[in-house]
Amino acid sequence: MPSFDIVNKIDMQEVDNAINNAKKEIATRYDLRQSGSEVQFERKDGKVNILAPDELKLKAIQEIVITHLVRRKIEAKGLAFNRPEGTSQGNLKCGGTFHQGIDKDTSRKIVKIIKDAKLKVQAAIQDDQVRVTGKKIDDLQSVITILKEKDIEIPLQFVNMKD
Repeated sequence: MPSFDIVNKIDMQEVDNAINNAKKEIATRYDLRQSGSEVQFERKDGKVNILAPDELKLKAIQEIVITHLVRRKIEAKGLAFNRPEGTSQGNLKCGGTFHQGIDKDTSRKIVKIIKDAKLKVQAAIQDDQVRVTGKKIDDLQSVITILKEKDIEIPLQFVNMKD
């Protein structure tokens, strides 16, 4: 029986490359060059930390990071920034995390979307992924199309398509 898995996985090597490219752009950009702005990436935790002297530069750095992530084919929805906080030196600090896996609420939402489509497929929640099985590959491709059209707050990848 044909099946595929719906997952949310982010390639941390690509994220690392994107952050390094963003650092290079920040180091060469005129308005950010000697402002004391920094971007740090903690690979094992999946966190990005940004330090900037003011809110305008902080927003510019966030946009640079997101731009480089998108260039590396990493969806911007996968990165969630926290609220900026002040530091003792008068700078602003902002952290962001990459979310991996699909939480239970989002899994239920995906299963509900699939069931509301009234296709002859079954969706099952398995830990942090959703497995969809059906008799026809066309039905599975319809599910992928429907899910791509819906606005789901996390990036989704469709893997392990088996015939």
